[in-house]
Amino acid sequence: MSNVIDTKKQVVQEITEKFQSSQSSVLVNYRGLDVAEVTELRKQLREENVEFKVYKNTMTRRAVEQAELNELSDTLVGPTAIAFSKDDVIAPAKILSKFAKAHNALEIKGGVIEGQVATLKQLSELAELPNYDGLVSMLLSVLQAPIRNLAYATKAIAEQKEEQQGA
Repeated sequence: MSNVIDTKKQVVQEITEKFQSSQSSVLVNYRGLDVAEVTELRKQLREENVEFKVYKNTMTRRAVEQAELNELSDTLVGPTAIAFSKDDVIAPAKILSKFAKAHNALEIKGGVIEGQVATLKQLSELAELPNYDGLVSMLLSVLQAPIRNLAYATKAIAEQKEEQQGA
């Protein structure tokens, strides 16, 4: 009997550590998805290094308490799967949100962003953001703009001087 309890404690500790070490975690109700749809969802998440696991709600509730994320306890009703991402804060919300739009059976129940319980609105807003590569691209574009403008201005001055000399 104590072996079973030890195993359960290990699972609770594992879930707690995943909540604490993840950039973001998203809880979903997957009832109504068929095997092919769940397989496709897992594939999409795996491609972005997002771990997708199903745990018993009682063990997840204990882990949520240990991680001091008590507001999530109310969402732990019915079939619940959790997407954990250690690398990308945006990926789980973006993938699950997009998948939920295409498959009405998937319902986002709640989540955690950088250690804080997030509202559904916050998760939705997070899903709308560009991914890491997109954000880096936007930043580089902003950083290049002043240099690009200086180059255009210098070129325009040089052309103007050439015209004046040629006239």
